[in-house]
Amino acid sequence: MTGAPPAQAVRPRSPRGRAHAVVEGLREAYPEIVVPLDHASPFQLLAAVILSAQCTDARVNHVTPALFAYAPDAATMAAADPAEIERLIYPTGFFRAKTRSLIGMARAVVERFDGEIPQQMEDLVTLPGVGRKTANVILGHGFGTPGIAVDTHVLRLSQRLGLTEATDPARVERDLCALWLRRDWSDASIRLIFHGRQVCTARSPRCGDCIFRGWCPSRVTGPVARRASSR
Repeated sequence: MTGAPPAQAVRPRSPRGRAHAVVEGLREAYPEIVVPLDHASPFQLLAAVILSAQCTDARVNHVTPALFAYAPDAATMAAADPAEIERLIYPTGFFRAKTRSLIGMARAVVERFDGEIPQQMEDLVTLPGVGRKTANVILGHGFGTPGIAVDTHVLRLSQRLGLTEATDPARVERDLCALWLRRDWSDASIRLIFHGRQVCTARSPRCGDCIFRGWCPSRVTGPVARRASSR
């Protein structure tokens, strides 16, 4: 985002009104939606999302070219040497656990889904290393099926913007699904992640630069901005 547009003048009063304002504001601020993890297939997107746990997207993108050259699909990943996978993904952290998830996921895909990433939530969440958040990313940006990925940014911002009072990610997902049009689920949630990374950060939210500064119920200013992280 090159600069926050003017704050919305109309103050929405209801959760549904705030939800609509959030979708429209995010669409204006972040018009282009690009998943920040480099990939060439749903399998590679899933592997990259698994690697992204407690790791930056930039670091994941640094290791995946070599990883995908070595194991570009589920069949090759399922038969891969764990020591080689560990070596290739070491910079992402938690490399042993991630290696187990990658190889376990690939073997399950080969054995139970003929080597193709399944396109149903109930199947995706049975794969090692895959929860609802990861599954929704794959559905939305791998297969074009709307889904809301509730990560720490979506959880934090949906509370700050008055879209939910829930703290459980599954409940937050249900609340947002009820407020947003289905067609907006995937794009709105990834835009909310962008906004959480760039503006509405956990410790020092830049409320003065926020597109929702005109009505956000959690808006703070000046030196007390850090207090927003506890809301």
